[in-house]
Amino acid sequence: MTSNLIKNLLWFLSLSCFLVITGCGYQMTGKETHVPPGLTSVAIPTFKNQTFEPGVEIPFTQAFLNEFIQDRRVNVVGRAEASSVLEGVVKYFRIYSVSFDQSGFVVEYQTDVILDIALKDRAGKVLWREKDVSESAWFRASSSGLISEANKQAAIQVAARLVAGRMRNRFFYNF
Repeated sequence: MTSNLIKNLLWFLSLSCFLVITGCGYQMTGKETHVPPGLTSVAIPTFKNQTFEPGVEIPFTQAFLNEFIQDRRVNVVGRAEASSVLEGVVKYFRIYSVSFDQSGFVVEYQTDVILDIALKDRAGKVLWREKDVSESAWFRASSSGLISEANKQAAIQVAARLVAGRMRNRFFYNF
């Protein structure tokens, strides 16, 4: 008797969930876009680095590539095949200490970065531009220079992923 009650209860809950999901206008989103027709592919060349931080452009380029490849609404291709090119410039990068221990030693640092992003068509005409896109990330200091550098690189990657995700959303929804 209790097994029938449990089966009926599970059936009722399943039916209720189905009705709530389908009956309240719920729908899956994520495939709509406000990108102009004909813009079906994008090339993302290595960003330019206008800072004194060597290699800081690489994690930002990789993060943008990952975001657009995973999204799949436009194809990420080489420059020769692309209907558009997404270019980025890392124009500001700074690290500074933000917290200290009781002895006055640095415990945490913050990285600040500012980028310019532009989408251009094949002819080089700017279709979309975001200037002064900024992001910050914190990282722990260490008495080991190698660990501090690894933490700094991890913070840069976090900032890069955050910027890339935000720009991907703006690209598809606020074009």
